[in-house]
Parts: sequence; structure tokens; C-alpha cells
Amino acid sequence: MKYIMPALICAVLLLALSRKKPAYELFIEGAADGLKMLKSVLPPMIAIMSSVYMARASGAFDLLVGFVSRFTDKIGMSGELIPLALIRPLSGSGSMGIFTDILNRCGADSAVGKAASVMYGSTETTFYCLCVYFSRTRVKNTLKAVPYAVFGDIVSVVCAVLITSLF
Repeated sequence: MKYIMPALICAVLLLALSRKKPAYELFIEGAADGLKMLKSVLPPMIAIMSSVYMARASGAFDLLVGFVSRFTDKIGMSGELIPLALIRPLSGSGSMGIFTDILNRCGADSAVGKAASVMYGSTETTFYCLCVYFSRTRVKNTLKAVPYAVFGDIVSVVCAVLITSLF
């Protein structure tokens, strides 16, 4: 496993040599293109991450969890899953931390652990992806995609809870 990256680098270099391409110059061009893309993607990423961490630090997130739990109790969703359902559309690393915490506290084979696993695997970092893709493609009318994406996340969360409660 530890030899995969060196083998991949050697394969790319051999391929470039066999096609008589300037490998180093192409590498530098690719790195420059990556930095250009990073310049357009980084500001939305920083905005999302900052808002998530500010909401958690201020206590606003706990208030939101309390409010949402009134509705999720009706479908049998454990209150422990609400933070994962709320953070997952915003932050992949934040949701991974919450997911890991749920598995450590409840266990992977518990009903909550199973629901969290299915929820984590079937949802997406929706707002992160929308920010990155729309900033990269310079789409101006982004509000049409947001309701559909949020609806997809809600359906994924509800289905994860319902399906894992059946099995």
C-alpha cells in the first residue's frame, strides 16, 4: 500500500517519457491551474466553515437542534442523529467528527449507530458542493438548485432512519 504513490509517479514519468512530453513543465502547468482553481474555490469554503464553527461555538446550533428535535421525534429519529443531519450538508470534516462521536458513544451495531452510518453514507455535503461548483462554473442563478438539494438531504435522512428501524 505504501508503494502506490511512488509507483503512480513513476508510471506517469515513464508515460511522459515514452510520449516525449516535458513532464516537469506539464506538472508546473497543472500546479498553476490548481492554484487558479483554489483562488476561486477557497473563499466560499472559508465562509461555510467559519459559519458552521461560529454557530457551534455560540450555542445557536444547540438551539437549532432543540427546535428540530420536536419534529424528528415524530418519525422516531433519535436526538443524537440531529447534529449529523444538520452538519452533513455543510461540512464533511465536521460531520465526520460528529459521526465518529456517535459511533464511539452508541456503538456501530446500535440502532443509532446504524442509522448514523446509513445517513452519513447517503447524504452529501450539499452546500459545500454547491458553493464549490457554482463558484467554479460561475453560475449566477443558484437558488433553483438549493431547494432540490435540501429536499434530497431531507429524504435521505428520513429514509435512513426509517429503513434502519425496519432492519
